[in-house]
Parts: sequence; structure tokens; C-alpha cells
Amino acid sequence: MASPAEPASPVQSTEDEGTDSVSELNSSPVNNLEAKSPESALKRMLSFRRSKRSPAKDKASEDSGTLRRNKGFILKGFKQNEEGSSAKNMTDTSVDKSGENTGAEPILSVMEINELIQKKQLLEAFASIRCLEKEVITEKEAKKYEDNPTEYARKAKDVDLLCNSVANSIRSIVEETLDQCDIDESLLTSMVTVISKEEKVHADVQSPSSSESDGVGRPRKWRDVWKEAVRGSAEKRVRNVPISLKEDNDSWLAIHLGFLRKCVIEDLLKIKQSLQKCYPDDYKVCGRYVESFHGAISSHLQNLLQRPLEFNELYALLDWVVNTYYSKTLLGHPDLQAEVKTENLPQLLPSETWDKLKKDYKDSLAEKIKHYLDNILKLETRKKWKEEKQPETSQTEYDSSLSLDIQTFIGQHKNESGKILGSLETATLEISIRELREFIPRFRKAFVEWYKEREDLLFVPYLVAYVNSFRDLMRGLQTTFNADTTELENVLTDVTMSFRKDVLDKLKQKTQPLFKKILTNAWMLNSEILDSVMSATVQFCQHLKHLEQPVNKGSDVDWLNSAIHYIANIISEKNRCKIKEYIEEICQAYPDVRKEHIEAVLTCRGLDRNKKKSIIQKIDKLQENAESAADRTLFADIDTPTLVTCF
Repeated sequence: MASPAEPASPVQSTEDEGTDSVSELNSSPVNNLEAKSPESALKRMLSFRRSKRSPAKDKASEDSGTLRRNKGFILKGFKQNEEGSSAKNMTDTSVDKSGENTGAEPILSVMEINELIQKKQLLEAFASIRCLEKEVITEKEAKKYEDNPTEYARKAKDVDLLCNSVANSIRSIVEETLDQCDIDESLLTSMVTVISKEEKVHADVQSPSSSESDGVGRPRKWRDVWKEAVRGSAEKRVRNVPISLKEDNDSWLAIHLGFLRKCVIEDLLKIKQSLQKCYPDDYKVCGRYVESFHGAISSHLQNLLQRPLEFNELYALLDWVVNTYYSKTLLGHPDLQAEVKTENLPQLLPSETWDKLKKDYKDSLAEKIKHYLDNILKLETRKKWKEEKQPETSQTEYDSSLSLDIQTFIGQHKNESGKILGSLETATLEISIRELREFIPRFRKAFVEWYKEREDLLFVPYLVAYVNSFRDLMRGLQTTFNADTTELENVLTDVTMSFRKDVLDKLKQKTQPLFKKILTNAWMLNSEILDSVMSATVQFCQHLKHLEQPVNKGSDVDWLNSAIHYIANIISEKNRCKIKEYIEEICQAYPDVRKEHIEAVLTCRGLDRNKKKSIIQKIDKLQENAESAADRTLFADIDTPTLVTCF
């Protein structure tokens, strides 16, 4: 190598540099690792080009002023660059305010410029890039490359690669800024200065020129690169927020959203307090970062929604979007009020995504309520029916904890949903009532099936307790929650009527063996049979007095009593014509009486088949003429046996 006092030949110097670079790349033990780096690839490409240049071409370049330097002078200038790499030093005599080289320092080689870029010495690098670019444009305009277009393409590509390397450096600086504890203000300032200089240099370029198709002389739009880098930095920061596995913690999503809030607010405050002052006002740094984080969070939440989320996870996500994101703990932070204009931000989640999230929440809530009600049924079976515990008693009524438990559960979810949206609070009540409409009949069926083949000592007490509890539940929904229970009331009325039939069926099973003895010789001679029927009935029905008002009042209509007299007259009357008159009267008074009912009464009367047939043959005609009355039904609920025998 020539000493600083003895300038070496530019051609020889260039050949030495290219040969050394290629040799180093080929002999380095970490060559394969460096190949993965864009900077390393750029170095190899540029070094290879240097090594391929002929002395004749280098000499021609020297004559045209392309390589006006010597090795010693390069080292001297490079040393000065290393000693003074701040933005302040870049405004000395070597670089003017527009980023042009004044001629006090020689043009650096492409490899040396790239090394400056890798060291983040962007101002020095840009000044040299600009000189190279001007030189290429000047030589092209002088038609120097008409006979050698390949040489022009090579030089134009060198300029383009160096500019791309600067763009990559801008991306790297922006990305690393939020990752570091302390802000490198001088580095950010130099980056902003380079962006500004590039914009000024190409400010007069209005339309594409022939040179722009080769990448030379066209605007590099490094401010757009910066904007994209800010967006990428926000996405990376959001993506790197810790997230646990669902298998490790059931509250994984709520915990993750808590970390997300903490990381984002810390970054935004850091941008406001430390980063913003490094940029001119027209960059609107805080607003740019807020928009970028907003978009990154939106994409992140949408990705989370692609997972199969359960009720608690859906609630955590809804609550975070509505109650956390815009609160004082994040975008609404007092220190960010001047910079963050939430009204200018788009919805955090697109409308269709937001609607689907609410629908998924309501569907999951319905499943949770159904599961809770099913667990109540299992608990009643395991803790009460199997253990044969007496039902609870409230003053004079049988009671159950069903009403209180269900109302507490509904109230809890109603309030929690209301903290998010009023529409979800309303939906919670509607879903709860819908599930109750299905649960109450299901509960009644399971209860009846359980006691179908079992001792019925607790059947009526529990039945009474459940009727009371369901009615109390309906009143609670009306008064406490102001819910529309019209459909639920209809269901409860039907279930109560079914319970009544279940009670009568149980009573029938208990008294039927005793009734078989009625109208026998033993009954005629002894009244104990009738007394035993009455005793069994009273004992069975004593629990009904614990029914709450108005279910326990029974019926107070007078027309029911007449049926007893009609049946008694038919059984006791010996005159066949009179019997027919009584049958006509009962058919008119009770339109729901059927031929089977009359035949059963006549059988108890002791008439043979022919006599019965002659008496009841006109019943069909009587029923056709009788006016039906929906509010006067008695016999419709009475089943008739297929075989009736007396005596």
C-alpha cells in the first residue's frame, strides 16, 4: 500500500481493493453466515464488480474524473468520518446544506460508502451517494456511455443499491428505536436530516425521465420508507407482547390483553416524551405512531378471534375493546390528550368483525346459561332426590333455592354484560328467559321420570316446592329485572297444569286398589273401605296446602258439584226411562262427557250389555247438539278403563 506521501495509481488502488474484498469474502470462515445478510450481499456484489474492472477501464474512469482520489487520501477522509460521525460534523466544508460534496473531500468508493451506511453514518454516506449520482447523470448526458451501456447500467445499479441500503438503514433505526431503553437522539436527527436532504435534492423532479427508469435521479421517497418502518415497528411491538398457552392458564387472554395495554401505553408515552422532539412538526410523529399501533392492534385482535374462544375469553376481548382501549389507561391517557385524536381513528374492529364478536358472545352466553341450568338439575338429583331430603319450608309454604340461585346467576351476567354495552345487557335477559322456557319443562319431565318407579313420599312436597319456586322466579324477573315474561308465564302455566295431572296420577295409583272394593258386597256391609279411600286422599293431598297463592285455592265454580248428583241418580235409578233422562241432562251440562264415561257408569249400575247399548245409542246425537264450552271441562281429563267390572 502506498504511503500518504506517495500517491498510488487509482487504477492499481481500485484493483487492489476489489481483489482484497473478493479474497476476504471467499476466504472468510463465516462467509455462509454473511451471505444471509442484505448488507453482506451488497458488499459481495460491489466487490465483485470492482474485481471485474480492467485497468484500461479504470484508467478511462480516472481520466473522466470518476475516481479522483488516492489510497492515502481515502484513509485520511475515512478516519475523519470515524472521528466525527455526528450530524453536526456533517455540516462542515465537505458537505454543504443540500447534501452536495464541495470538493474538499474526495468521492469515496462504493464499498466505503456502504460501510458508512452500515455504521449509521448516513449524512456522510448520502453526500457521497449524491456525488456518484450526479457524476453518472452528467456522464450520461455527455453521451459517454453510448458505446458502453453496460458500464452505465453497472454504475446506475451501484447508486440504486446504495440508496436501498440507506432505506434499509432507516427501517433498522426506526425498528430499533422503541426496543432500546435510551433514545439515540443524534442518530434520529441525522436520519431525519438525510430524508430532508433527499427530498430537497429531488424536489424539482416533476415527471419520470429516461434516467429514472434506471433508478438514477428519481426521488427515493425515504419519508414513505420511514412511515412504513413506523408501521412495521408497531406491528412488531404488538406481535412480541407475551401470550401464555391456554393449557397453562384459563385467563390467558385477559392476562395477554393486560400486557398489551401496558406495552402500548409505555411506547406511546416514550414517543411523546423522548422521540417527538427529534422530528420536525410536519412528521406528526405521535399521530403517525398512534395510527400504526391502532392498525397493528386491530390486526392482532382479529387474529385472536380466529381462535376458538370460550365465554370468558370473548368477554375479556369485548371488555378490553370497549372499556380499556379508549380509557385513561391507554389512548385516553392525560399525557396523550393533545396528540391522540381518537375521533380521527377508524373503528378498532371492522363492523362485520365487531358484530360477529357480539354474536359469538351471545351464543356462548346461551351455552353457559344452559350448562348452568343443567347443573342445577344434576345437583337436585344428586343432593335432594337421591338423599331423600325434605324440601325447605318458608313459613307456610314449601320452598326451593332454585329461584334465588337462578336470579343471582342471571343478575350477575346481566350486570357484567351491561358494563360493556346496553344491548348486551338486554340480550342477556332475553337469552336467560329463552333458556328458562326450555329448562322448566325439561326439569319437570326429569322430576316425574325420577319418581315414576320410586316411593312417592317426597313427590308431592317437592312438586309443590318447585311450583312455588318457579312462580317466584317469574315474579323476580318481572320486578327485579323488569323483563317481559309473557312467554315464560305461558310455559309455567302449562307446566303447572302438567304437575297437577302428575299429582292426580299419583293419587290414582295410591287409591285405585281401594276403589276396586267399592260396590262389592264387602263395601255394602262395611264403610271402612270408603274411610280408607278418604284417609289416603287426605294424607296424600296434605302437602298441597303449602302451595302459594293463588295456585292452592283450587276451584270455586258451582257447576262441578252437579256431576256428582247426575252420576248418583244414574246409578240408583231403576226406571230405564229416567236413566235416559239423567244421561241427557249430564250430556247437556257437560259437553265433554264421552260415551265411554256413560258406559262405565252404567256398568257400575249393573246393566248388561244389551240394556247399556239401548240406552247409550242416542249419546252421539246428544253430543252433536250440545254446545261446547272450553271453560267447562271435567270428563275430558278422566281416562276410562278398557274393562270395567262390578260385583
